[in-house]
Amino acid sequence: ATAAPSNNIVETAAGAPQFSTLVELVEKAGLAKTLSGDTKYTVFAPTNAAFAKVPKKTLNGLLEDRAALRKVLLYHLLPGSVPASKVLKTKSAKTAEGAKVQFSVRGKSAYVNEAKIIDTDIRCSNGIIHAINGVLIPPGL
Repeated sequence: ATAAPSNNIVETAAGAPQFSTLVELVEKAGLAKTLSGDTKYTVFAPTNAAFAKVPKKTLNGLLEDRAALRKVLLYHLLPGSVPASKVLKTKSAKTAEGAKVQFSVRGKSAYVNEAKIIDTDIRCSNGIIHAINGVLIPPGL
């Protein structure tokens, strides 16, 4: 039996160098407290490489618009703990932002919208992180 993880989502992400951009944005958006609490979340976490693919202008625009940044980040969150095995059996899910994300399997890879899920089931005391290779932009943004 594995011991329950003691680090919450923010602590776990902060301890993984590939999520440093995400952690910085979560703090800027004022969501660190939300993701450090007792509420369970599943985070589709873009890696630094994923953020590097976003045009600088777009990223800078989000940094200047906290409401839009929160919207984008909340679009990467699902309420509750959803392990990869469940994600693969689901076609879509409503995010904390309110819009739905779509799940698909192509070949041996699983995707959320167009982002490939590259690492799964990183367990945290208050949820699960799945690393993705793209940034999800909610509809209408």
